[in-house]
Amino acid sequence: MTKADIVAKISDKLGMEKGDVQATVETFMDEVKNSLEEGENVYLRGFGSFIVKKRAEKTGRNISKNTTIKIPAHNIPAFKPAKIFVEGVKTKVKVS
Repeated sequence: MTKADIVAKISDKLGMEKGDVQATVETFMDEVKNSLEEGENVYLRGFGSFIVKKRAEKTGRNISKNTTIKIPAHNIPAFKPAKIFVEGVKTKVKVS
């Protein structure tokens, strides 16, 4: 499913203009992104949490030059689904 699919479904369900729904969806995504960039987690009850995870410094390998490199500590965005979300997927999606 793409952002356009999400906009179309919400527009159909609520009877709103697609342009208005698209602006709302994009604003929501911008707010989540901005919060994470400021180091603030976003908690949506019943859905999940968008969180900032810290990655420790580690040693990696540059295979082409056969050397070791240090990868500095850094933060990455992550999503942790709510328990009810996980249970819904477990029960409704067939294992393939």
